[in-house]
Amino acid sequence: MNTKEKDLQYIMHTYGRYDVALQSGKGVIAYDEDGKRYLDVSSGIGVNSLGYCDEGWAKAVSAQANTIQHMSNYFYSPQASDLAEKLCRLTGLSKVCFGNSGAEANECAIKIARKYSFDKYGPDHNEIITLKNSFHGRTVTTLAATGQEVFHNYFFPFTQGFKYAEPNNLDDLKNNIDEKTCAVMLEVVQGEGGVNILDKQYVQTVATLCEKNDILLIIDEVQTGVGRTGKLFAHEHYGVTPDLMTVAKGLGGGLPIGVCLCGDKLKTVMSPSTHGTTFGANPVVCAGANYVLDTIANDAFLSDVEEKGRFLEEKLLQLSGVKSVRRLGLMVGIEIEGDAHDAAAKCVANGLLIITAKDLLRMLPPLTITKDELLEAVNILDKTLKEITA
Repeated sequence: MNTKEKDLQYIMHTYGRYDVALQSGKGVIAYDEDGKRYLDVSSGIGVNSLGYCDEGWAKAVSAQANTIQHMSNYFYSPQASDLAEKLCRLTGLSKVCFGNSGAEANECAIKIARKYSFDKYGPDHNEIITLKNSFHGRTVTTLAATGQEVFHNYFFPFTQGFKYAEPNNLDDLKNNIDEKTCAVMLEVVQGEGGVNILDKQYVQTVATLCEKNDILLIIDEVQTGVGRTGKLFAHEHYGVTPDLMTVAKGLGGGLPIGVCLCGDKLKTVMSPSTHGTTFGANPVVCAGANYVLDTIANDAFLSDVEEKGRFLEEKLLQLSGVKSVRRLGLMVGIEIEGDAHDAAAKCVANGLLIITAKDLLRMLPPLTITKDELLEAVNILDKTLKEITA
């Protein structure tokens, strides 16, 4: 059997796959088992922040794998402590908790918020407001936190204690706040929800409201973090500092990681046995993340991301089949004439690996992509859109 046949026979059908079996990659270019070349502007849904097999990243990961590949969290890890120090210094936050995914990081943030409120106000102070069209993960609790009804099915009973407010509607948020509210959780750019960029004034007002009422502000930076939007973290565009922030995807550069960071007033909330995970703070993963941060966390790199994002938006808006573009840095949603899912499949057939978000095409290219490569991607998209409308 070939790869596809074995996949269909032995792997649970939880993904609608494109008809491609990738075998290798370098930078922005990937090759399938037949040697066909693809330009990848999805980067593993924003995970391969430095592209495929970046030499420095691969060297850091390989060196650590040949030193010590895993240890129990009962012992101290220099790779983990180095990464924690960098994250805290770069964000101004105080403590981190390591996990393996964005959903795990969000679970951790939810637990910290509820324990803080339990300790201070008692067990009934436990509700968290999230935004409609949000996406926070696929565990039972993070599905409940996700503000999309389509995800609230099959797996009953879902975790209780979540309310959902309309994005950019301050009155609706205020109407959902009551004596039980312990936190507000949001993405400043809703990636899976359609690349919806929140208004700056709205986010700033929410942050002020939370601070005045001792309601914790949780910002989910799973998809927006680590340079994706032209800032190291997207909330920097808004001039706010969260009480809790979650990071994953691009931080690992291709290896599974999730991190929950908290501010000073929450740094002692969690104690031994209140949270944990076997593989969190894995030294090989942390070695890769350290390299990613060392590469991305500088003004020149981040300015280049924003410049490339503007270039891409300009070129996309010149295409006849493109109706609008939603963009922050290199986090891009493209509204097209026609069905986005059909267009994405045809793009893949034409050698462009692209994904969707709701009814949009979505680009999350490696942050190291060049303008020439962006132009090639735009040309393939242009060709595909013309084929669809022909």
